[in-house]
Amino acid sequence: MSYAKQMLDTYPREFNVDADVLAATIDALSDSAQACTACADDCLSEEMVGDLIKCIRLCLDCADVCTATLRVVSRQTEYDANLTRSQLQACVVACKSCRDECERHAQMHEHCRICAEACRRCEEACRRLLAAL
Repeated sequence: MSYAKQMLDTYPREFNVDADVLAATIDALSDSAQACTACADDCLSEEMVGDLIKCIRLCLDCADVCTATLRVVSRQTEYDANLTRSQLQACVVACKSCRDECERHAQMHEHCRICAEACRRCEEACRRLLAAL
């Protein structure tokens, strides 16, 4: 069981969203932020780093958006549904942009393939949570 799920199970109040969907989203956000950060760093180590500038930028942006979203959705007390919804929508956009760019390099760079996969999973998790709100 993930730490996100364990923490949600200890929450002393009730909340309006399925804890399993929320925990899966938190886990996907964490994984995506880590994968994007590592992918940007790996890209910086490639010989043809100049060809990966856009990928690096999108990975770093996506990592930041995922981290901010992770923090927002992890706080359940008196949450603002409109803010949460907007943050999740921004994360969907960031993950899609990063995924699309990483997929362009996935044949050549395994780190980009892994990052694209993490972004796809996160995008899907955010969409599921949005549907559950």
